[in-house]
Amino acid sequence: MAEALYVIMRWLHIASAVTLVGGLIFGRLVMAPSVAALAPEAGEKVWQRAAGAFRPMVVAAICALVVSGIYNILSNPGHSPRYHMLLGIKLLLALHVFAVSILITRPVNPRRVRMMTGGVISGLVIIAIAAWLRRIF
Repeated sequence: MAEALYVIMRWLHIASAVTLVGGLIFGRLVMAPSVAALAPEAGEKVWQRAAGAFRPMVVAAICALVVSGIYNILSNPGHSPRYHMLLGIKLLLALHVFAVSILITRPVNPRRVRMMTGGVISGLVIIAIAAWLRRIF
């Protein structure tokens, strides 16, 4: 039973991270250039509609990441100080991705594209740190 819970929590963590980071990548690399080709009023309507559709997924993904992340940390104790340092950096970057994901889903946000750029960078760095932590430690 413990193994099944571990696998479920791991899957939930990965699926939630994919949802957030993938949504940011799609928004920055696909939506932003597409919306930029529209008239300003039409583009803003498209952004508002997309942001409204993404908002419930953002909230669900953040909640799932927090729950599964706490489970993963508590179920795997006893790492080196270097591991905890990298984990701390990863968690701070995750807070940045959470904040960006929430803010880009606000109805009117003139800095949405710029915020997504930072969120994408942080998300990709998080994935790199996670891969390194998984492989090295």
